[in-house]
Amino acid sequence: MVEVTELAAGELKNLLEQENKQDHALRIFVAGMGCSGLSYGLTLDDTKKEDDLETTSNGVRLLMTSDVHESLDGAEVDFVDNERGKGFVINNPNAPKCGSGCSC
Repeated sequence: MVEVTELAAGELKNLLEQENKQDHALRIFVAGMGCSGLSYGLTLDDTKKEDDLETTSNGVRLLMTSDVHESLDGAEVDFVDNERGKGFVINNPNAPKCGSGCSC
């Protein structure tokens, strides 16, 4: 199961309110491949597709396919605000630490 931290949930709820999209969910999708395996994207979506799984964490609705759900089991969506910038991140304990093409 994918969890949303309290900080990320608060930021998402603020964003949904600012964008007037309270009926939307946070969709997690595969955005491509990186040197450490799959990379994921986040978007706001108001349409649940036939093959979507829907869960809720800290009051935030999440939509994703079963493949994404399996690869992110135990992951968390968090919000960071530091010297490198701010935004939402996915912390995935299942991600390989180094893949082909990386210089470790």
